Amino acid sequence: MAAAIAALALTACGAGGSDDGTPAGASRGTGDRETTYQRVIEDPHPRPADVIEAAGAPTGVVRADDGSLLLTYDAGNVEDDEGPAATAWRIVGPDGRTVAEHAEHTNAEAAPAVFKGVRGGFVRVPPGEGAEGAYALDVRGKRHKVLVTETPQRTRPGDLLLAELEPTLVYRPATRTVAPPAGVPDDAIRLAVDERGTTWSLIQPLTEDPDRVVRQRDGRTLGSTAVPKRYAGGVLAARGGTAALSLTRGERVRGLLMTTDGGDHWQTVLAAGIPWADLKRGPESLVLELLTDGRLLVGEEGGRYWLAADRTNSSFHELRTPATFTSLTVDGTTLYGIADATTATYDLVEGEGLWISRDGGREWRRPDQRG
Repeated sequence: MAAAIAALALTACGAGGSDDGTPAGASRGTGDRETTYQRVIEDPHPRPADVIEAAGAPTGVVRADDGSLLLTYDAGNVEDDEGPAATAWRIVGPDGRTVAEHAEHTNAEAAPAVFKGVRGGFVRVPPGEGAEGAYALDVRGKRHKVLVTETPQRTRPGDLLLAELEPTLVYRPATRTVAPPAGVPDDAIRLAVDERGTTWSLIQPLTEDPDRVVRQRDGRTLGSTAVPKRYAGGVLAARGGTAALSLTRGERVRGLLMTTDGGDHWQTVLAAGIPWADLKRGPESLVLELLTDGRLLVGEEGGRYWLAADRTNSSFHELRTPATFTSLTVDGTTLYGIADATTATYDLVEGEGLWISRDGGREWRRPDQRG
């Protein structure tokens, strides 16, 4: 347990960050940070610590199976959507110490680096069409090539959905292989792959028939269910026998279609403590994630979030967060919230940085990192 707790001991602001989230050595004054920031993004070979300090907060955090964490940072061009920029990643081991970090000079138009945690380390999500740019990092930060194949493969337990449509790519940690999944219907517009190797597809027929959710395993179709009339399917999430699909009408999210028994029975959730009318940012900003204990997290990027009371997902309560989170993600039963500016800025926002909760959002803490 001590090692697991230490694994989360890090800060989003770099080693030595202050308790209020100001990175070490950084002034709260815009002038000082602007000078440092510009120097970092113009440096052809920036140091990881400098990029992390300039960025102020991570853009993402993912966890490997041994408890190691990888955080990504981006320092974009504040003045324009073009021009120089810098990116970095840092791996923190289960003991809370930094074991590897890396930084690169880039440009503001480049897609930010995104990783997913897997068995034995992390995998880079391809930044564009196809699998080009995908690679693996072990928990020591050593880079490994991945085998890319265009031959579709049947999904297996442990496979990870790496990129959704289009293109659809699944990563197999055991062989470090990236391939399209076999048997996905041609009219699928959303996809989820759970830890059992089950593929869940949202089908949107070309006819006036309702959308459908189809589940498959080992190349066989296990069943399907229709989306309720008057609704269209949106975001799809699946884990541990539970699957949830957001229901949209017009430009608003209105509820959920959900199963907790592997797809044998489905229910429509239109209330359950979530004021759907208050979700005003649109379906593209929806957060829909499942904890390993079966509870569902629902919310909006930069907005409010609700967590289910138990795995039945029949009742939700709103999370109280210490700052406005630009993102909120789940790993296991741990919640990772990031407070940051929505666009590149020289200054820090209130509460900027990474916040962690292991008790369902009742308590949040800003972790520390040992160098």
